[in-house]
Amino acid sequence: MDKYDYIIIGAGASGLLLANAMANDSFFNSKRILLLDKNAKKTNDRTWCFWEKGPGQFDTIVKKEWNTVHFESKKLSQRTLIAPYTYKMIQGIDFYTHYLNKINNSPAITFIQEEVIDLVENSEIVTVKTRNNSYTGSYIFNSIFNYSMTKNQKRYPVLQQHFKGWVIQTQKPVFDPKEITYMDFSVPQKGNTRFMYVLPYSTHTALIEYTLFSEHLLDKQEYEEELKIYIKSRFLCDSFEIVEKEYGSIPMTSYDFRENHTNRIRYIGTAGGWAKPSTGYTLMSTAKKIPLVIEFIKNGKPLSKLNLKNKFWFYDLLFLDVLYANNANGHKVFESLFSKLKPQKVFKFLDEETNLKEDITFINACPKLPFIKAFFNRLF
Repeated sequence: MDKYDYIIIGAGASGLLLANAMANDSFFNSKRILLLDKNAKKTNDRTWCFWEKGPGQFDTIVKKEWNTVHFESKKLSQRTLIAPYTYKMIQGIDFYTHYLNKINNSPAITFIQEEVIDLVENSEIVTVKTRNNSYTGSYIFNSIFNYSMTKNQKRYPVLQQHFKGWVIQTQKPVFDPKEITYMDFSVPQKGNTRFMYVLPYSTHTALIEYTLFSEHLLDKQEYEEELKIYIKSRFLCDSFEIVEKEYGSIPMTSYDFRENHTNRIRYIGTAGGWAKPSTGYTLMSTAKKIPLVIEFIKNGKPLSKLNLKNKFWFYDLLFLDVLYANNANGHKVFESLFSKLKPQKVFKFLDEETNLKEDITFINACPKLPFIKAFFNRLF
């Protein structure tokens, strides 16, 4: 049975970024590190998007950038330049290839394609069981998320950002490659918070996602029907080719995932609650948290004690309480924000970089009554 100092389960964003951080830190040169994933990570199964000011750490693998954001609802239609921010997109295959190549050059890290089926912990080690083998590690970083982690509690609502997306190619030029449609709430809400998200690659090619912030998933056919209707009505396009597809669900909850940690097992990424609860954006949130995890490891602090909560956790909690209480009116929150604030101010708040004065400005831009109710419900 192979013995490792650290075992990372899952070669998604958090697993690869953690492994890469270890590979680049001399502290780990003498350690044995294992990275496990059931997939070879050779398919383009998803995209990551984010905004930032100027150059960033992912620029070498960014596929496309945009400088204009389009927001649409029944009562509001606006297109805004977002400088000094740029909206950026990374394809999954480019991310996997880039970081696996870097990790494969590290003598400290071994990547093995196997599916983990069980973890057995004792006071000294954790045994990681796969379909065909067993490995032991002193500390485990597990990025495998399951909604059952959040279900045995009633204190925090659990919603999902769920979506189905198509990369389509059209015969005629119908897209503006200079702008993204960040949220288009003009689609029927049907008792939920529903919008379209459009990332044009060129005048003929774009990723279009039908996205919901709600408690339950839809039948897959419903996502596809809504995509067809939107493409035809919004872009007057009857004929197109579906080049790629993606489908996913990201948890939206302020549940404290530390309850799942043990002395030797730390959950990371979505499984650790690293997805931004109010939006589902994960990549930049993860990139900010990886250095904190590395410092905890190097200082010998118990990983179960790493607390990533801040004031924005409470803001997100109130937002999710509002969405959970009346999901049909979620579009009104975003409509209010984008009608009263520039996108730059929204982005800065969602990046958790605002001061208290800016927080108050953001809060004042939200519909008052539902948030006041949510606040007092949390107090009492």
